[in-house]
Amino acid sequence: MPTYSLQKLLASISNSKGNKRLLFNMAPLGGLSSRFIILIFLLLPILEYALFFNPYIFAKLGIATAILGYIVCLSLVMIIVFLVTWGVNRHVVKKITPSWEHYFSNRELALVLSTGVSPYSEFFAYYAQAVRENISNEELQKFLENGFVEMEEKNKDLLDAIKRNTDLSH
Repeated sequence: MPTYSLQKLLASISNSKGNKRLLFNMAPLGGLSSRFIILIFLLLPILEYALFFNPYIFAKLGIATAILGYIVCLSLVMIIVFLVTWGVNRHVVKKITPSWEHYFSNRELALVLSTGVSPYSEFFAYYAQAVRENISNEELQKFLENGFVEMEEKNKDLLDAIKRNTDLSH
């Protein structure tokens, strides 16, 4: 039995229009919403500005040191944003993998979520079409299975190459 429904699983990796998210959403899985995390990301530079340029600290540091400190800390904020995004995405993938394997047992989730060329790189286009056509929950898995079959037919050579590479590495 899957841990999450197909709708919750897809809602965690795609937006309401069916497009892939850059920051996966943990809210359907019982975690923090990606909107909350993005809000925190947006507040970090503002909080940093308030830290360096408030009258007390600014008077102690001076303009050059305050600006330099702000720039250095902004680079740390960018690193924090990257690491949190990577961690959230990794956590979501780990949580949904058992459910994914239940619904689509012979399709790798990593190939669907890959940002590069993959046999399933059109998955989110198929899912977006299902969202636009308002396909019911019962028919959604069948619709996506048909999409997988079409993608596999289009990318047969790529799938064969991946299979050969996997066989050689084992």
